[in-house]
Amino acid sequence: MNDLTGICGFSVLRIRSLNDSLTGSNACRRIEESRAHIQVLAQEMREEISLRELRRQRNLTQARLAKKLKIGQEGVSRIERRQDMSISTLLSYIEGIGGKLSFVVDMPGQTPIVLSRLGSKRIKKKAPKKTKTSAKSKVKARLAA
Repeated sequence: MNDLTGICGFSVLRIRSLNDSLTGSNACRRIEESRAHIQVLAQEMREEISLRELRRQRNLTQARLAKKLKIGQEGVSRIERRQDMSISTLLSYIEGIGGKLSFVVDMPGQTPIVLSRLGSKRIKKKAPKKTKTSAKSKVKARLAA
């Protein structure tokens, strides 16, 4: 190509009008298709990110995250290398880096469904404390009965 190459690979000398160069051009259509394909690939790359990369984007070290999660740094390293983990582990990790975890089910022919109450932290109800009874009160209870 020479320095007179213009829009979509047409030579400036061949372009009769801007309208002619932009309408019906196979080169322009291919460029637009390529751009769309690149955007799809870029989106897929953004969606496929490791836990380690996610933590680094948040400017967190393994040691700082470990302190938040109340585990050792080696525990964070193990989590980041895992291919399979429990939902509660993933939930803790994501919340530890400041995120929120949600689950979406994408079924063919249906709109995506957000699952609720899956992976949410459950608050354990504490059992009422048993009070210690003294020997005197045990004796009194037996006498009263």
